Amino acid sequence: MSFRARLTLVAAVAVAVAVAVASVVAYVAVRNQLRGQVDEALEDRAKVISRIPIRVVESAPGQFFLRIPTPELGGPGGYVQVVGPEGAIRGPGDELPLPVADKTEEVAAGTEEQFFADAEVVGIHVRILTTRLAPGYALQVSRPLTEVDDSLERLRTVLILISLGGIGLAVALGLAVARTALAPVRRLTEATEEVTATRDLSRRMDDEGDDELGRLAASFNTMLAALEDSARSQRRFVADASHELRTPLTSLRTNIEVLARADALPPGERERLLADLVEQLAEMSELVAELVALDRSKDLPGEQEDVRLDLLAEEAIERARRNRTGVTFTAELHESVVRGVPSSIERAIGNLLDNAAKWSPPEGDVEVTVRDGEVVVRDHGPGIDDGDLPYVFDRFYRAPSARGQPGSGLGLAIVRQVAEAHGGGVFAERAEGGGTRVRLAFPASAAAGLNGRGDAL
Repeated sequence: MSFRARLTLVAAVAVAVAVAVASVVAYVAVRNQLRGQVDEALEDRAKVISRIPIRVVESAPGQFFLRIPTPELGGPGGYVQVVGPEGAIRGPGDELPLPVADKTEEVAAGTEEQFFADAEVVGIHVRILTTRLAPGYALQVSRPLTEVDDSLERLRTVLILISLGGIGLAVALGLAVARTALAPVRRLTEATEEVTATRDLSRRMDDEGDDELGRLAASFNTMLAALEDSARSQRRFVADASHELRTPLTSLRTNIEVLARADALPPGERERLLADLVEQLAEMSELVAELVALDRSKDLPGEQEDVRLDLLAEEAIERARRNRTGVTFTAELHESVVRGVPSSIERAIGNLLDNAAKWSPPEGDVEVTVRDGEVVVRDHGPGIDDGDLPYVFDRFYRAPSARGQPGSGLGLAIVRQVAEAHGGGVFAERAEGGGTRVRLAFPASAAAGLNGRGDAL
């Protein structure tokens, strides 16, 4: 069963229950009203009769009758019967006795209150009021319920027809409402099926409105955007990897082919080729590692936490000193707390230090300053041309002066992605007196305004 059919069925059942309850309540209310009017009329008739002197006349030995003539089982006056010590006494010519129960005799004796009861007399449904008339006597006044029963029968028929009509209308309206209400869901389903069939992740849904369906469409669009971005990143990663690996792989193949003819090589050439192969393999390993790091740096690999930026910079500087023995690193580190992933931030700082060391002259100096959520790295190399400054953080960008230097052009791109992933930024500028200054900035953590004891500074 489809969701629309289930929704229609639920609406129809709900309306059916509501109509049934309303019909039962209306029927009971009308029934009580009609029967209440009969009961009031019987009580009024009983009061009138109780004020009239009634004599019991003996017409024959053991036969008694009332002086009040009453029509047969009804009429405006109702049918009257007195129950006394002699038993049931009726008017002259009355041959239709009303039923006399033990409770009737108790009413005559004064030990029971008056009561109403329904009975069948010669096939006629009657309502009987039994009340005390005099000591030892009970008065029974009855009226037929034929008109009341006929009215209730007609009311039942009308209510059944109304209920059936209401249920039918509920089904029709339920179908229309379900079709209208589920139209966005249908469009969302069609869009999902289209994306599945065509693999077109650029498809978007109309997400206007702030109801549940509007939020569902917005969530669907967000999911498609994330999938599209992920697919774009994968395609770019594959394209970058294939482009950057093509040249070193060609060089490796050429050197290996030459080594395969080692017997024809001049003395010492074989050792030079082997050294080149080792160097090229190291460059390829570094390139692959940077490609992977670049792809992952966009999404932070772990939970963010409050970290000491100055301590991360200190660790990165110690590692750079071990790897770049020909460069001097001087540091001015001030306590600074930022919010982020320590491993990603440390890698970004390390890339800045490697880049500065690469462009520093022999025995050059690299100055590192950490203050207020910012890392500033300054080298004393040739500096960056003004025309290259806007592009130094682009993927694979290498200035004309850097094309003879080792590297893949991904280090600074990784720095920018890490900074942006943390809500910060990175900026490069020419330094006074030569060289380049790069500023890596992160948003300050809420804990930055606290001292070591957790008190406000």
